[in-house]
Parts: sequence; C-alpha cells; structure tokens
Amino acid sequence: MNFDEYLSYFEDILNNTENHEAYSNDADYLNYTKLNWSRMNRWLKKFEPSDDMKSCIQNIKDPQHWILITEPWCGDAAHSVAQIYQIVKDNSFIDLDFQLRDTEPYLIDEYLTNGGKSIPKLIIRNDVGHDKVIWGPRPAVLQDLFTQMKAEGKPTDEIKEFIQRWYNEDKGEAIQKDLIELLNQ
Repeated sequence: MNFDEYLSYFEDILNNTENHEAYSNDADYLNYTKLNWSRMNRWLKKFEPSDDMKSCIQNIKDPQHWILITEPWCGDAAHSVAQIYQIVKDNSFIDLDFQLRDTEPYLIDEYLTNGGKSIPKLIIRNDVGHDKVIWGPRPAVLQDLFTQMKAEGKPTDEIKEFIQRWYNEDKGEAIQKDLIELLNQ
C-alpha cells in the first residue's frame, strides 16, 4: 500500500476497531495504536529532513523501490515511518511501499532481526529487485542501547519509556545518519 492507504488503514483501526480482530481482542494493541497515531501525526507535522538528508535523496536519479514493513501497533514505527515518508516523499524515483508485518505475504520472514520479526524494517531495492539497503528496526545507536538494556534485564516498560524519550530527544537525527551512510555505500 502507499502512504495514504497506510494512513487510511491505521485510521480505520481506530474508527472501526471491531473490524480488526487483533485490535478488538487486545486492549494493549489498541492503546498502543492510539498512542502511535498521535506520535506519527506529530512527526508528520514537525519533522523536517536535514539538508544533508535532502541532498542525499535528491541525488537518487535511478528508480528505487523502498519497502517499509510495519504495523500500527509498533512504537518504533510510529516515529520511523513518518520520518522515512517525509524523507522520500518528494523524489519521484523512489516508490515507497508499505507492507504489514502480520499480513501475507509475510515478507518480514526474509528480514529477521536476531531471529525475531522486529519492525519497522526498510528494504531498499534497485529497479531490478535486488536489495541495496536493509535498515531497521530502529536507528543503529538505539538498537545498541536496546540490546544492552535487554541484556541487563531491564523491565520491558522501562525500556519502552526510554525508547520513546530517546526518539523525542533525537528528533530524527540518527535515522538520517543511518540512511545517509547506507545510501552512500
């Protein structure tokens, strides 16, 4: 789906929860989704790619297919999806496609993180379908912090709270740094 279709799907979950079994049967999923709708919309209003990021994206002159595997309930995706969209939306050479992790064709099974289906996951393919870049599920520096906190046995709620604060303080700088480095390889 494209970004507008993803937003419509997201909104439909909030407005017609009874039609979405995973959300109507799990209050936590629905609550995360409500929070994430707010977070994502805040980034859509406030996030502006850096000049370096804009220059990097403007230099893409060959067709690319960007696939973003995500789900509305995902806290990391609430930040990254909006930022990635804002980064690429004005380059006509980039086709940004949203795929749901928990819906066929289950592309996530080919892009596991340490054996898990962590999202969001960004796959950048050239015009003949070869993977050029794989990014995710979160900026590298945050992934390292997350791994460290898990190894230390920190409680899940403490980790989630830390991650949300980190995204707000980072303001999208780390994801841009990661993408610039990956795209320039």
